[in-house]
This record gives sequence, C-alpha cells and structure tokens, in this order.
Amino acid sequence: MRSPASREPGGVKLEVIAVNAAEAAAAVRCGADRIEYIAAFEEGGLTPEPGSIQEVVEAVPVPVHVMVRPHSRSFRYERDELLEMAESVRLIRAAGAGGVVLGALTREGTVDEEALKVLLEAAGDLSVTFHRAFDEIGDQPGALRTLLAYPQIRHVLTSGGRPSALEAAQRLRELTELSRGTHLTVLAGSGLRPEGLEAFLRRTGVREVHFGTGVRFGGDPAQGIDPERMQAVKAILERFGAETA
Repeated sequence: MRSPASREPGGVKLEVIAVNAAEAAAAVRCGADRIEYIAAFEEGGLTPEPGSIQEVVEAVPVPVHVMVRPHSRSFRYERDELLEMAESVRLIRAAGAGGVVLGALTREGTVDEEALKVLLEAAGDLSVTFHRAFDEIGDQPGALRTLLAYPQIRHVLTSGGRPSALEAAQRLRELTELSRGTHLTVLAGSGLRPEGLEAFLRRTGVREVHFGTGVRFGGDPAQGIDPERMQAVKAILERFGAETA
C-alpha cells in the first residue's frame, strides 16, 4: 500500500530524516508529519537499499519520501547513472513510498532539465522533492521558476544557499513568496534546531521544515532520534501555526 500523500496536523509541517524503520517510527511517535528515508547520513544522504523501503513505508502512517542519489561526488550525472536513478525511482514507487527526493545539475550549475524529465517520467504520480542540489545554484529565484514548470515537483528542500538555513532568512522569505499560491512548497532545512526556530519561522514565513541532526542526540547523525528535542520542535511548530493560521 502506498504511503499517504499528506497528513493535516495543526501547525507547520515537520519532515524528519530516518535511516531505518525504527527511527522512522520513533520520529512519527514524536510528531513527524513526513519521513525522508535515506542511507549514508554522513554523506548527505544516498539511495537506500531497495529491499528496505517497504519496511519503512509499512512502519509509519505518514508519507515516506525516499532519497534517490547514487553517490555524493556531485549532483551531475552521466547517462548510466541517470538510468540507474530512474530504475531506483521505479523501485521506490513499487514499494509504496509517497515520494522521491532527487535533483540534478548541469555542468554550468543550473537545473538539468533533461535529466529531470527522465526521472519525473519514472516517478509517475509520486510527489517529488528537488533536494539540496538547489543550494549549489547561484540564481535560486530563477531556478525556482524553472521548477515551477513541473507539477510533479511539490517541494524544494533548501537552506537558501547557506550552510545553515538560519543564515539565509531573507533568501528563504523571497523563495517562499515566489512559491506562494503554486503547487510547490519551500521546505527549509539544514542547521535548524529548537533554539531560534520560532524567530526563524517569523522571519521567513516557511510552512514546512526539515530536520536531521537537530533532533538527534548530541546533534550526531550516528545517534538516534531525541524525543525531547523532537517534542520541543513540534510544540514550537504547532504554537506558531496556530498563531498564524
């Protein structure tokens, strides 16, 4: 069974990284609205083993979006790598995931639309997130306009081009305004933590956030989900969402 397309909680939506089914379940118990399932957290996330995807999907009652990234060398892909990625997308779809997380750039550092079309064809009706390859693009507003031409792309995961999203509030506000009223949502991520989160939300206007190390014990990708930090984040998001609904 395909994971659900959405959940309608109060507050700003929360996506959390998980590297296995147990982590995904722990994150959802603490209020995660969506899971990004990856392998190789320390490399920024790679495609997980196909056989593990259904286990994660069946472990949680929220959407599971699966990373499609064959290596961490760059976001530029040769033809054989692109075909491998398309096959991964098909396997993820068959496993019942709600979405895929992917991206590709040209040698000039712009959105690789030819590669994107191949991957979107494989994705079919899956929700697509264009991942942090976006943060290597110089003209982010222009890139967002490019992605708006593709209805399958429902999210852009970005830190606003900075190491931490906390450093890019103005850019994230600009991108959020550009996406307002469209099919595409800016998903702010990288460097977020409970401390300073409410001020960040007020400055940017983002309605969805992505957490990784910020909700793990000691901020360590090798450690598990910290329930106290998760609950702190969720409380902030729900309070802010109620105030701004």
